[in-house]
Amino acid sequence: MVNAIISGVGGYVPDYVLTNEELARMVDTSDEWIMSRVGIKERHILTEEGLGTSYMARKAAKQLMQKTGVDPDSIDAVLLATTTPDYKFPSTASVVIGKLNLKNAFGMDLSAACAGFMYALELATSMIRCGRCKKVIVIGADKMSSMVDYTDRQTCVLFGDGAGAVLLEATEEENIGAQDAFFRTDGKGLPFLHMKAGGSVCPPSHFTVSHRLHYVYQEGRTVFRYAVTSMGDDVMEVLKRNGMTKDDIDWVIPHEANYRIIEAVAKRVNLPMERIVVNIERYGNTSGATIPLAIWDHEAQLKKGDNIIFTAFGAGFAHGASYFKWAYDGSNEN
Repeated sequence: MVNAIISGVGGYVPDYVLTNEELARMVDTSDEWIMSRVGIKERHILTEEGLGTSYMARKAAKQLMQKTGVDPDSIDAVLLATTTPDYKFPSTASVVIGKLNLKNAFGMDLSAACAGFMYALELATSMIRCGRCKKVIVIGADKMSSMVDYTDRQTCVLFGDGAGAVLLEATEEENIGAQDAFFRTDGKGLPFLHMKAGGSVCPPSHFTVSHRLHYVYQEGRTVFRYAVTSMGDDVMEVLKRNGMTKDDIDWVIPHEANYRIIEAVAKRVNLPMERIVVNIERYGNTSGATIPLAIWDHEAQLKKGDNIIFTAFGAGFAHGASYFKWAYDGSNEN
């Protein structure tokens, strides 16, 4: 039986680092306030004029291809999870494919907010299992700074920019790769986390710009509560479906939204923080990029056969958990 494995990972974050000290000069906040509430020390911001999500995505994908040595002509598809596409159309994936000269690939964007990478990973897994594709690049990339209101101290401290990419490829090796996934979407989350304008319901206008409606809007307490419950329950559901206990998990790699959320999810699942991959302190919430960037950061510690669970929660209240058996010893990679 053909299955899908993650055979490599690449990542990219911009050079410019926005620190808590600098934010404290922009809004009424402090390093102590930010660290105590969300656990973020700094975030990387793409400041260069005229560069968008595709720039970071292709940087991550190019590094991935160099590390794995994959033939560009063998890439069948590129799936790009993003909430901040370069344009309404064409897809950001098409821009990446063009820049990387992937002659035999098709591509598309996938929109599921902070759960987007995990959802794209599941779609790519299905494409490989059904025999349509053998090699798929899955990217999570977001330029969150493009829709952050830097006068709103509640949200501007949370977000950063970045991209992560994995190579998903076919294997016939048993007991390795994608094992299971549990996803749900609760559309009732719309009022609590969204951008008010810019879509077909409320197109851009002088009014929407002057009333600052093109930024992230979030009701933090509600989102926090739903995120902890959903991510924790989804991890436990995957364990239950696969006859596993918490002791069978080597690593949980969660969406890096807020350190307190991650801590509360670990407590709900009854897992020590030592088995939770956390890098939010250095990158902030990069939305669709958080999970692949966490894999990228943690790659050297991953061993073949490790039981890894990804879990995420995002706008639209899209959430879930994926279970992979890791396919290679990360310490052997560059």
